[in-house]
Amino acid sequence: VMSELSEVTCVVIVAEAIVEPRLLDDLVACGVRGWTLTPAQGQGPRNRGVSEIEGGSIRLDVLASDAVVDRIWQLLDSDYFHDYAVSAWSYPVRVMRTDRYR
Repeated sequence: VMSELSEVTCVVIVAEAIVEPRLLDDLVACGVRGWTLTPAQGQGPRNRGVSEIEGGSIRLDVLASDAVVDRIWQLLDSDYFHDYAVSAWSYPVRVMRTDRYR
């Protein structure tokens, strides 16, 4: 018997690597229980490649409940978007073991 799927939100954050330690600490403080972190390459709206940013860039994928996602958006808006090269987006996903993302 397959477990039931439930909906949570995936938040994707692409940021300059220099903010990684601080961002991870801040995400944990928001209630994030886990993430996937990978190196990132690409080009932003100012035609500046993310590889041109000193130290490169990272991509963080976070699965979380609505309450945690709201805290993530507030954090990014107040502490990151204005001072760092950070982009973020979200979309709904269906997962098993929903208790891992609450």
